[in-house]
Amino acid sequence: MSANTRMCWIHALTPLHVGVGRGIGFIDLPIMREKVTQWPLVPGSAIKGVLADHFGATEEARDKEDEKGRLLRAAFGRADPKGEKKESANSGSLVFTDARLVCLPVRSLYGTFAWVTSPLVLKRLKRDIETTIKVKELPSLEDIEAEQLQIPDEDSSVIFDKESKKSYFEDLDFITKSDEKTKIWAEHLAEWIFPNDELWQNEFKKRFAVLSDDTFNFLCEMGTEVQAHVRIAPDKKTVQSGALWYEEFLPAETILGGLVWSEQVFPKNGATSTQLIEQYCSKDLKLQIGGKATAGKGQVQFVFSDGGQ
Repeated sequence: MSANTRMCWIHALTPLHVGVGRGIGFIDLPIMREKVTQWPLVPGSAIKGVLADHFGATEEARDKEDEKGRLLRAAFGRADPKGEKKESANSGSLVFTDARLVCLPVRSLYGTFAWVTSPLVLKRLKRDIETTIKVKELPSLEDIEAEQLQIPDEDSSVIFDKESKKSYFEDLDFITKSDEKTKIWAEHLAEWIFPNDELWQNEFKKRFAVLSDDTFNFLCEMGTEVQAHVRIAPDKKTVQSGALWYEEFLPAETILGGLVWSEQVFPKNGATSTQLIEQYCSKDLKLQIGGKATAGKGQVQFVFSDGGQ
């Protein structure tokens, strides 16, 4: 992996729908999921497209011979300019992986909601983070029993009853215990996802929890947001016959993570991998991604980090 690598964190500020088209179950418009795990994700192509749009990577801008056009061509690629017979197209030099689920927000009887994850999620995330080179050593969590829940610190956590030592998520209840490895993960993730924001770093650590892989699978299936939609007949102002459908969303506060890097630069126009990463993948961004933009959906915070040294 190139040294010019960043973690790309996505924090959903409103419900997020990156869909797959038509579903085969009762949800007409489901969200995109991994084939094997069935955990939600945001594809790398969607991330790259949103960033390209944000930085103005139109065909006209990429065809210009100024500094901006040169960098946009190198970062996001371009097709053959219209009217030119010679082949001058090039691939984009920024490589984005899919952003995979890191923490799913789940309704909690205590503390309103919790950011939950699982040992397998953290093992895969650890593998990704280590490719950014500068990350400190991260612990691997052991398997957790189905009825157990691990939190960073019992004194500061707000998601369990301190007398019974129990947490209640949706209709599930768990025996809660603090764990030092979980605390290390909570501290690292808080710093990476909420850089320079001590208030939200503390909120994250108070609400962070690790569940068993099987329980996490269940919540990924049943803990998403499903909204019913109807179309109104314009002449009667009543629901139009047959115009009822259901859309699935990742709930607000969902956190996902992926990688972005640059190794080779196309074309050879003087731009470097380091320059592209610094130009387009270094500053925090608030963008819209996915469907239902005019209804306020898909507002997210992009945060790029090199592992958090």
